[in-house]
Amino acid sequence: MISKISEGVQISVETFYQDEYSHPVNSEYMFAYRITIENHNHFSVKLLRRHWFIYDSNGQNREVEGEGVVGMQPVLEPGKQFQYVSGCNLKTEIGRMQGTYLMENLNSLSTFIVKIPPFQMVAPFKNN
Repeated sequence: MISKISEGVQISVETFYQDEYSHPVNSEYMFAYRITIENHNHFSVKLLRRHWFIYDSNGQNREVEGEGVVGMQPVLEPGKQFQYVSGCNLKTEIGRMQGTYLMENLNSLSTFIVKIPPFQMVAPFKNN
C-alpha cells in the first residue's frame, strides 16, 4: 500500500490486477485500485474534483479530469475517512498513476490541492 499526507489529508492506495477483465493477447490489462481518503484536519473537507495522470510503460500517457470520484463528492469530517474502488485499463502489463484532488475547506470555503501519491500497476506475471 502507498500512502501520503498532504494538506492534512492522507491518501492511501492499493492496486489489484483484474485477470478476468484483461486480455493480454489484445494488449488489454485491467487494474482496480482502492483509495482511502482520511481527513486529519480540524475542519470538514469536501472532495470537489479529481485530476489523474496515467502512464503506460510503452510511453503512452493520458490525463483524466472530472467532478468528484465514482459519481460522488464526499464530505469528510475531521478524523473521518472515505473509501472507494475504481479501475484503469492499460495497453501494457506495467503502468503507473498519480494525481490530485481539489478539496474545499468547509469552514473557510477556500479550496486546496491534495496530492495522490504515484502508484504502480503491475500484472502479477511480470513480478519476478
